Formats: sequence, C-alpha cells, structure tokens
Amino acid sequence: MQTSPDRHEYPAHWEADVVLRDGGTARIRPITVDDADRLVSFYEQVSDESKYYRFFAPYPRLSAKDVHRFTHHDFVDRVGLAATVGGEFIATVRYDRIGPDGTPASAPADEAEVAFLVQDAHQGRGVASALLEHIGAVARERGIRRFAAEVLPANNKMIKVFTDAGYTQKRSFEDGVVRLEFDLEPTDRSLAVQYAREHRAEARSVQRLLAPGSVAVIGAGRTPGGVGRSVLGNIRDAGYSGRLYAVNKALPDGQKELDGVPAHRSVRDIDGPVDLAVVAVPAEHVTEVVTECGEHGVQGLVVVSAGYAESGPEGRERQRALVRHARTYGMRIIGPNAFGIINTSPRVRLNASLAPEVPRPGRIGLFAQSGAIGIALLSRLHRRGGGVTGVTGVSTFVSSGNRADVSGNDVLQYWYEDPDTDVVLMYLESIGNPRKFTRLARRTAAAKPLVVVQGARHGAAPQGHAVRATRLPHATVSALLRQAGVIRVDTITELVDAGLLLARQPLPGGPRVAILGNSESLGLLTYDACLAEGLQPHPPQDLTTAASAADFHTALSRALADDRCDAVVVTAIPAVGEGPVGDAALAEALRSASAAAPSKPVLVVHVELGGLAEALSAAASTAPQATTDDPPQNAPSPRPAAEQLPAAEAPEGAHLIPAYPAAERAVRALGQAVAYAQWRRDAAEPGKVPEYEDINEKGAAALIDGLLARGQGLTLGTDETCDLLGHYGVQVHRALPAPTPDAAAEAARDLGYPVALKATAPHLRHRADLGGVRLDLADEEQLRRSYAELTELFGAPEELRPVVQRMAPRGVDVVVRAVIDPAAGAVLSFGLAGAASQLLGDTAHRLIPVTDREAHSLVRSIRTAPLLFGWRGSAPADTRALEELLLRVSRLVDDHPEVVAVTLEPVVVASHGVSVLGASVRLAHPPARDDLGPRTLPAY
Repeated sequence: MQTSPDRHEYPAHWEADVVLRDGGTARIRPITVDDADRLVSFYEQVSDESKYYRFFAPYPRLSAKDVHRFTHHDFVDRVGLAATVGGEFIATVRYDRIGPDGTPASAPADEAEVAFLVQDAHQGRGVASALLEHIGAVARERGIRRFAAEVLPANNKMIKVFTDAGYTQKRSFEDGVVRLEFDLEPTDRSLAVQYAREHRAEARSVQRLLAPGSVAVIGAGRTPGGVGRSVLGNIRDAGYSGRLYAVNKALPDGQKELDGVPAHRSVRDIDGPVDLAVVAVPAEHVTEVVTECGEHGVQGLVVVSAGYAESGPEGRERQRALVRHARTYGMRIIGPNAFGIINTSPRVRLNASLAPEVPRPGRIGLFAQSGAIGIALLSRLHRRGGGVTGVTGVSTFVSSGNRADVSGNDVLQYWYEDPDTDVVLMYLESIGNPRKFTRLARRTAAAKPLVVVQGARHGAAPQGHAVRATRLPHATVSALLRQAGVIRVDTITELVDAGLLLARQPLPGGPRVAILGNSESLGLLTYDACLAEGLQPHPPQDLTTAASAADFHTALSRALADDRCDAVVVTAIPAVGEGPVGDAALAEALRSASAAAPSKPVLVVHVELGGLAEALSAAASTAPQATTDDPPQNAPSPRPAAEQLPAAEAPEGAHLIPAYPAAERAVRALGQAVAYAQWRRDAAEPGKVPEYEDINEKGAAALIDGLLARGQGLTLGTDETCDLLGHYGVQVHRALPAPTPDAAAEAARDLGYPVALKATAPHLRHRADLGGVRLDLADEEQLRRSYAELTELFGAPEELRPVVQRMAPRGVDVVVRAVIDPAAGAVLSFGLAGAASQLLGDTAHRLIPVTDREAHSLVRSIRTAPLLFGWRGSAPADTRALEELLLRVSRLVDDHPEVVAVTLEPVVVASHGVSVLGASVRLAHPPARDDLGPRTLPAY
C-alpha cells in the first residue's frame, strides 16, 4: 500500500465485487504501488491494436516511468482502478483531474480525463461498463463532476461504452480524435441503463447455475449413503442431459467410475470444462476445493456443506472467507448449507439437490431459503391428491441455504424473463436488500404473479443470513411489498393454494363470484368466505345432491356466460355409489364448460373426492409431454399469467381446474388473485408525482444546509419546522408557549379567539383522552378557568408545558409520517389519530415518491377510512386536500434526503381544507443510497 506523506489513505470502501455481462464475477479495487508486476503482466497480454487505441501510437511495452505513473496515485486527483479475476488484472481505468486548460490540477477543478484498457480475452463481458460506473462514483466522491475522454474514431467499442452509459454528454471531433465530455450526475436514463445491465448480468449468472453443460459432484462418497453420493445419484437418476462427474480425493488409484459416473480424484483431472460444481465435503476442506474449481475454470458452485454462519461466529467468518475466495475466481455460490437446485426443463433435467424425486415439470418457479420448507413445498406441489390439487409443476427450484451470495433478488432477475416460468413462489426468512427486492418485485409482478411467504416475521433472521438493519415493523414491510404487486400470504399452504390457481387459470376481471354446487351447506360456507375476503358473491345456486355431471356442465356454462360474474367457485360432495366413474364424468363436465369460456377462472371445492381432484388434474399437464425441444400440439402458451389480462386472451388449452379441500382456502386464493389483477390494472396507469408552483425547493435546501452546519443530526425547533414545511406549502398552526396564565391570555389575544389550551408534556402530548386539552375557549375568562383546571389536575406549568393555539375547524384527526429507513428507503405512512388506531395498527404505507394515484389509494386503504367519507351521517372530510398534503410531504422527503423524519400530528381534515396542528422534523446527513451507486454484490 502507498505510505508516502503526500498519499491519501487507501480507500478500502472502493473495493467491490461485480457481476459481468456473461454471469461471471470480477473484483474492482484501487491500483497501488504493489501492483507493478501485475500491471506489466496484464499489459503484455493486451493486443497491439488495443494498445494503439489506448495510446494513439504503437506502444509495445510500458516503461519504468509508465509503470510508476500508473501505480502511484493520491486517490484524489489521480485514481486508478483495476478489475481482477484470480488476483490478476483483466482491465484498468484511471482518471487525472485537469483544469480548464487541460493540464493537471487539484480541487476545486471538477473535470478529469478518463481512459480504459481491457484485456482482449475479456472484451465483450461488460468490464469497461462496470469500471465506468465505479470510477464515476469515485470521481463524484472526490468532487469531480465531469469526465472527458479522447478516443480514436475506429475504437467503436470504447465510444459505445461512453455513449451507452446514459449520462448527459457532448461530442466533438478535432485533429482526428473524438472528444467526449459527460456529466457524472446520475440521470433517469443512466440509472435505467445501470438497472438493465444489472438485470442481464444477474439473470445470466443464475442461468449458468441452473442450466450447466457439465456438473461435478465433489465429495461423492465411495460407499452408498452420504450427502455427496445422494446428490450424485439424484442427478444421474433425473436423466441429466449434460456431462456428469464424480470427484473424491480418497478414490483408490485406478477407479474410473462411481455408480456408472466417470470418477476422478480432483476436478483438475477432468478432461474438459466443468460449468457447475456441487460441493459436499466437510467445511474445513471447502477452501481447497474452491481453489481447484477456480483454477479449472468452474463457473459456479452449489455448496451443500454445513458448518458456516448457521453454526456461530467462527462459522460466519468461514462463510465470509468462502465467498471472498470464490469471487476471486469469478464464481458465484448457492449456499452454503443449501438443499440444492432443480431444473425440470427437458433440455436440462437437473436435480442437483437432496430431493430423491424430481418434481413434476411445470411452470412454477420455486425459491426457498430453508431446506426443510423447500422439501415441504416440493412435496405439496408434486402430489396430485390428498390436499391441494389441480396440478401444475415446477420449472426451476432453488434452495439458497445461508444465501451468502446468490439470493432471491438474483433468482427474480432470472425468472423475470424465463419463458418456462409463469408464476413465482418464494419462501423468505429474510430480505437482505429490501429496497432492491421491492424494485425487482414490482417489475416481476407486472409480468407474472409473485407470491411470497415470510418466515421469522416476529424475530431475528436465521444466523446464517446477512440482513440489513431496518426500523420498520413486519406489517409495514408487508404493506410495501403489496404496493409492489407482491401477493403476500402467511403460510406455505396458502403459498401453494395461490400458486396453483395463478399458474393455470386466467386472472379474474373483478370481485364478482358465482357459486354453484350440489351442497347447500358448502355453498353457504363459500358465500361467507367470499364476504370475509371482500369479494362480491352471488347467492349460491344449489343443484341438489341429485345433480348429474350434465347439470354441473349446464350450470357452470350459464354462470361463465353471465356478464355479472368474474369467477366461479364450484362446490361438490360425493355422490353415493358412483365412485371413480362419476368423478371422471364430473371432471370432464367441468373442464369442457370451462374450456368454452376461457376468460374466467374456475375453482372447485371438494369434500373427500380424491378421485375428482385426480380427474380434474389429469386433462393436461403443464409438464412438457415430449423429450424434444418441440412443444406438444395445443400446449399452453409460455406467456406469463399476468399477460392474460384481458382475460379473453387466455391461452388456448389452459383449462386445468385447481381443487381445494376447504371453501376458505379456495376463496382466499381467489381473493388474492382478484387483488393482484386489480394491482395489474392500476399499475398500467401508475399516476404521476405532481408539481406545485408554490414549492420553494432551493429555499428549503439552503435552510437545510444551514441547519446541518450545526451538527450531524438534529430535531428542529418549532419555528424552524414551520419555516421548512412552509417552503413546501405545508402551513402549521403555530402554538405559543403559555408558562403563566397572563402569558396564555396574551398569546390568545395575539392569535384571536376562539383558542385551544394544550398540555405538551411528553406523557400528555397527543393524548386528548387524558384530559390535557381544552377546546373552543371563547374568551379570556374561559381561558384562565381552563388554565387553573389543568394545573390543578396535572401539576405545575413547568411540568405541563402548556401552549395556546388558534382553534381549527372541526373534522377528523389524522397522522402523517415519513421516515427514511436504512434498508427499505423513504416511507410515507398515514392513519387516523387516537389510541384505537394505534392499538389496531391501522396505518397504511407507501414508498416515496408517492404518485397522485397512490395518495388516493393510501387515504382509502385503512380500515377506519369510512370516518373520512361521511360515516353515520357525518360531514365528509376534504380528502382531496388531505391527498395534497400527503403529496407535499412526499415531495419534501424525496427532494431532500437530509429530511430523515417528518411527523404531522394531529392533522384535522375538515369539510374544507386541512389544519396541521403539530409537526416535528428531524434532519441528518443522508444515508448512503446503494441503489444510486455503481453495481456491486453484497460485501463480504
């Protein structure tokens, strides 16, 4: 490291791991004086053409002076970064700060020249794009606002790197050189480019793990049994389409096979590439295995070995070392402590897991952080009867274990564009990056349903999981996920129930439900369940126990043809003496009627009808019926279920009917589908963040800068709070202190009667129910009498901290809050004021910035919302003014991330207008926004 007195301290926080375009990883770090040999070796492997493009002349080798210049940096005015794989350079970038005349300069000069050099073997992997993001972030940190680059016209690749980055730029041509200048401030386009590159890279990295051309199981035991030998057998028995190898360093000399699979003592001995290694050796030997895999060019690892972060502090350090070591070689990891991965595609047929049976092929993507829950989910989806049926299967399955590297976010990136996956089911015990997960979930849910159940909701995350701290309660996180289109369920049973419906039925066009069946009691139970879920059921149609299959067909056809019906629930009890023949006839009747009206979902509630459930699921399967790449005739379309809106466009042949053993389960799944379909319609028109002419953004920024100059963080005083909110058009009713009766009378004269007298002591503040508030005081006599009552009841004025405030129009009291959470980001919350709402947790939340449509829905999403809309004959409140207040607070927090908390309490919403009676604001230097910085993998 550099230690000279003119050098700045080594910036370790610039080090980062990144996923490249092809799915491999590289490490980006600052170049130091210790890298001289690496730099020379790197340069020797660069082609003469690339050297010419970099230096504009033949430049076969670096001189000693060049090496010194390119390895000695002050990390402020001269910075160099390198991308490394296996500890060796594959690309470099540097900037030199320059003045207006183009000569070397120091701050306050805010422009720098930037130049890249990428090894030819690694060109086309997106290395330069990743380096540009990181060198740009470094430059912004050091006060540089603009880059300039000179490029030869023939160097199209490098010109494309700059022009595709999305920054605002200028281009000129002089003396045979293209000069590019661009601002480094992130723009909407540059962030969109960054997110798109992130998506492609992470999706590709998962695709390489799930569809490898060759697999080695390292740690396959010499005797039957054991984890490694079991995984080897599962891969072989599933009919894996690629090359499979067994590796065990304890194999005797001369043994070439293990269970009919080519066997080797080391992965190095394998003649040919290995794309994926399943590691099943004791934790203390994994490091050696990773080294061998990296040196052999293995692309990814599934580590089923235990003994890592789940075992305590020592294991946590071992896990960190594992991830760092694997990333050194550009490999990604699923695990450690993973259950494994499955891909049922006929092109792959991979079961690199501990599941002894491959799940039925289908169109559901399944992610589970827990191996035990993964087993339960696979088992439930695999069974045709004995519970939920209606059969679909799994496209791919990932059990991430400790998710030290590959997480649910990565797999979402893959499933978003996977044509074999229509529905995504996820069991999550923790969300490592909620802000990113919400962003990816919103995009995924717009294309295909995403159903999530969260474990560890009321306690700490599992020991093996690295989780960012959040101050938000679980209910708030769940509300934010729903806002992003996630279908939140509470149990794995509900996860499967919803998944089976969404996988093979069209989305409902609304909440109107027809109910028909041969049991009046079961129909009534279904009717009650629909009401409980907020649906709009029609009165049940009782076909009587004598109903034949033809009667069911006629009734279902009639219900599906009714324009007042959006979905149909069929209830069925067994007919005495009919058995399997009657079940098959009824199933065929329901299928044929449903097929004639494919735009509406149909669900069946059955009681002890295993044969019916089996028959319903036997019509077709989401499994590919052939082992070739050609789809079977009339196969379901691979389009996501969400794309079936409008429902009339549902793909032909998608008529599998899910069956449920209880009305409540069927209706709950239907209710979730109805809510999701409505979200899809709303997401198509998300609204806009309105502009208000009276907002003074610059004035607020100047005030905030001046206040923060006092210290790191502070809660504003009353006057400062009113001034800041006033810049955003939020007027607060001022409360004047009243330490004595005479001061109270003087304050009332200044404000004008009628007034309110309030105690603001912490134990009485916002607690009108305790009697610390006196309202509608019309004159000084009433004011002095009320003052005496308060001091007699609650103590001396020094304890009460009384204030006088001008009376506001009567209305509904509400609370508006905004907070910046370090994990989830900026959140706006709304609810009615008072103990009842707090006790019930009746608060709604939205991510900032909030659009006008979101503000509209926020006001209406709490259970006590009817109080704002004329409940029991009361005057309706001015909800339009309330929505505007919410939007103004959202704008304040979004425009100024230094505003880390805002509370408006109470806010009185009258028939005309709103009155903010109390407000508090907290400022702090803004927390780091990793979603605005360069792409990185989680640090280890």
